[in-house]
Amino acid sequence: MKQPLGVILAGGQARRMGGGDKALLPLGGGTLLSHVIDRLAPQVGDLALNANGDAARFAPFDLPVLHDTIDGFVGPLAGVLAGLDWAAQHGATHIVSAAADTPFLPPDLVPQLLLRAEETGAPIVLAASDDPTEGVRRQPTFGLWPVALRDDLRAALLGGLRKIVIWTDGHNAALASFPATAYNPFFNVNTPEDLARAEAMLKGKKS
Repeated sequence: MKQPLGVILAGGQARRMGGGDKALLPLGGGTLLSHVIDRLAPQVGDLALNANGDAARFAPFDLPVLHDTIDGFVGPLAGVLAGLDWAAQHGATHIVSAAADTPFLPPDLVPQLLLRAEETGAPIVLAASDDPTEGVRRQPTFGLWPVALRDDLRAALLGGLRKIVIWTDGHNAALASFPATAYNPFFNVNTPEDLARAEAMLKGKKS
């Protein structure tokens, strides 16, 4: 398998943060998005951002900005589809997606997804957090997705499908498990309180 391309999903409306671009919120001298880029970029062949609206606000990151091709803010699968269409234009066979509000995503996300795909032969592999208290929980915005299924996904979205796991279950997706150690690597920022917690976590990692 060729090295996949990376797509950061930032197309949400961030209602619990009061709207706007959650990915651009400040964190540790950068932004949520800059931390995600720093973690994901070394793992992929190239990187793009899925976001809607004026792309100029992301100009400092020097990334291609991919708009949803399905209207109406239909959810993360629309961002996955935009990424698959972009990857097809570049001759790639797969993308790996990651959420823009997860500054501590695993530094081995892509290798582990690829390994699980090789072990199982599954067309799609989703990440899962493995926490001693919460058990194994799917993280469906983090996945390895084949370009070959982009037309199937487009048809599903146009047909009204919105939930990621309904579509991935229909394609027998496998799971790649990532253990939670000192913190859950898929911790995501949804509220101002989460942002404060992320800042504290970042300071704790540096101390």
